[in-house]
Amino acid sequence: MALFLFSAFRFEVGPDWTGYLNIFNIQRWSSYLEASTRSEPGYWILNQFILEMGWSYPWVNVFSSLVFFAGLHTIAKRQPDPLGFLVLSFPILIVNMPMSAVRQAMGIGMLCFAYIAFSEKKTVLFVTLILFGASFHNSILVFLLLVPLVGGQYTRNRLILSGLLAIPGVVALASTRSAEVMQSRYIESNTEAAGAVFRVGILLATGLFFQWKLKGTWRQLYPDEFKLVSIGSLIMLTVVPVILASTVIADRFGYYLIPIELTIFTRMPYLLQTDRYRRFYCAAPYIGLLLMFAVWTQKSWIFQLAYLPYETWLFGFPSGSRY
Repeated sequence: MALFLFSAFRFEVGPDWTGYLNIFNIQRWSSYLEASTRSEPGYWILNQFILEMGWSYPWVNVFSSLVFFAGLHTIAKRQPDPLGFLVLSFPILIVNMPMSAVRQAMGIGMLCFAYIAFSEKKTVLFVTLILFGASFHNSILVFLLLVPLVGGQYTRNRLILSGLLAIPGVVALASTRSAEVMQSRYIESNTEAAGAVFRVGILLATGLFFQWKLKGTWRQLYPDEFKLVSIGSLIMLTVVPVILASTVIADRFGYYLIPIELTIFTRMPYLLQTDRYRRFYCAAPYIGLLLMFAVWTQKSWIFQLAYLPYETWLFGFPSGSRY
């Protein structure tokens, strides 16, 4: 609850505050019908709903955080250490998503629910959740490529076959208008994501560690979630080549994998019971993320400009506010 309030009721905090305010003001002169015809209509419809209710722009962040934390909390509850899961989610996932990229944060919230549907082999629900999440941020559509793997047994041959079947889907997604915009905005413009190398590096290390150290034990102790986490760890490895083309695309896609990454982190103490280096392995995620967060908060001018000082409107808007 504290993390939700911290994120939802922030006031003029976050790099994209003004950008989403502009979207809110654009929708002010539109209607539900026009909102439904725009790209990522769910987010525009949300803005229209808030306008119809007579509420101000900061309420957008409340609803965005509500969707994000609902999904994140659902996955956290399934962990043996829910508090550890949420603590580890703060330095990267929470600060950079619901406190900044609110549309993708809503997509991640829906993806968390979709991950659970995947683990429970509920194909229709998985697809429905992905499509609903895409109404807020259509980059989540790439996870439809996992549909052939939702049901059935998880074998190497099935994984290869699903990979082959995914090729037409990749081609189709690459030819969409959103893909063209992404290529123009992030690849051709040479836009860089600060810190992306470190965030993607953590994903790479996590994926490799799972494949090297945890895979066999995980299959025995957590068979229901093995397929999801195993596939997720493999996808973590594929993000690395993407960073050569665009740090922004690799970074943005990597955020979708962080819930799986955090699941791996919080299960490590239970998977490495007899390992002589258990304490080191289990402490590494906490120490690494803490150091990364400390350096970022002290050295990044973006953080200093966008996140500080932190203000909240939980008890009312500051005097002189335009909202």
